[in-house]
Amino acid sequence: MKDIKLYLEEAKKILDKISEDQVEGLINCLAETQKKRGRVFCLGVGGGAAHASHMVNDLRKICAIESYAPTDNVSELTARINDDGWESSYGNWLAGSSLSDKDMVLVFSVGGGDEQKKISQNLVEALKYAKEKGAKIGGIVSDRGGFAAKVANACVLIPASFTGKVTAHTEAFQSLIGHLLVSHPKLQKNEMKWESVK
Repeated sequence: MKDIKLYLEEAKKILDKISEDQVEGLINCLAETQKKRGRVFCLGVGGGAAHASHMVNDLRKICAIESYAPTDNVSELTARINDDGWESSYGNWLAGSSLSDKDMVLVFSVGGGDEQKKISQNLVEALKYAKEKGAKIGGIVSDRGGFAAKVANACVLIPASFTGKVTAHTEAFQSLIGHLLVSHPKLQKNEMKWESVK
C-alpha cells in the first residue's frame, strides 16, 4: 500500500506543477494548423508510439484534423528501417508525406531525443527535417525536454524528474494532456460518443 500511495501522491504533485501556459501554447499551435487545414504528424517510440496512434485517432475523429503516425503502417516503417536505417526512418516518412509549412509535427517522448547521447535519433532527425520545412513543432515530454523541447514552437514539459519514475509518470500524463487537447473548445469539432448517450 505504501508504494501505491507514494505513486498517487507523486501524480498529484505533478498535476499541480503542469504549466497551463505550455498547454495553451500547444492548443494554439494545433488550432492554427486546424485553421490552415494543415496535417498533424504524430511521432513517438515505444509508449510514445502508442500515444501517437491514439492521438491520430482523436485528432481525426474529434477535432476533424487530418493526422497520421508512421508507426500505424508497420510495412512502410519496417521497409524504411530495413532499406535506409532507423535514424532516418521518421524523417524520410515525413518527406514521403510531403511535409509543408502548413503542417505540424507532434512528439510524444520521455526524453525528447538526445543527439549527443544518441537516444531517439529518429525523432531528432525528423524534427530537424520539420524545422527545415517550416512545419510547426509541438511536444509532450518530460522536464528533461531534450531536442524536442529545444526546437518546439510549443511544448508541455511533464515535471516528473523529482519522482525517480520519469518514464511511468511522463507517459501517464501524455495521455491526460492529449485528452485535454482534443476536448478543448478551440479544437473539438465533434461530440464524443458517451457525452451524447442519455
